[in-house]
Amino acid sequence: MGDLTENLNSIADKIRADLLAKDSAREKALPLCRDVIRYSGRSIRALHRQEFDKARDMLGSAGKLVGDAKQHLAEYCELQHSRFILDAQKEFAEASITLTLITKQKLPDPDELGVDYAAYLNGLGEAIGEVRRYILDSLRKGDLSRGDELLQAMDDIYDVLVTMDFPDAITASLRHTTDMMRAVLERTRSDLTLAIQQKNLENKMEKLNRRGNKS
Repeated sequence: MGDLTENLNSIADKIRADLLAKDSAREKALPLCRDVIRYSGRSIRALHRQEFDKARDMLGSAGKLVGDAKQHLAEYCELQHSRFILDAQKEFAEASITLTLITKQKLPDPDELGVDYAAYLNGLGEAIGEVRRYILDSLRKGDLSRGDELLQAMDDIYDVLVTMDFPDAITASLRHTTDMMRAVLERTRSDLTLAIQQKNLENKMEKLNRRGNKS
């Protein structure tokens, strides 16, 4: 019986040490992930205020923290796919993608960003919502110049996302994100169409007024 107790305690000590190490790594990564989300959100807010340099600075800070968090979890594969780190990577990807779309840059590659592919795809989907917000802000200012271009980008993203037909366990519930973005896309198409029609009507009225004044 004594040998069993000694053997059991030895196994328990080994497992306990492993769990303690994992818990320590998780506790180090958690605050970094919160900061990633915070910097990514600040980047998007700066972007919508047309403060592009500030948006890039915020993304630079977020990207460094993404790398730091991954480094803390490098020895623990199961933690690398935890919800808290995937959420942080998704927010970072969303902000990075939104910035490139608005500033007419090449889309960032997930490997360049250092994010999980599922997190990237969900960030890509949620970027559609941020582009909608940018379009609506432009419409309120009477600027229709990039509406069609950005709507096409939203369409292209959605067309890619619907081809990623894999189980939610693999894509981190991408199907749910895609379903929501479909509604966002259709509302944006409707809003932009109405704005264009209204602008065309105003232009016609203005031309008629000018003709009336000349006569």
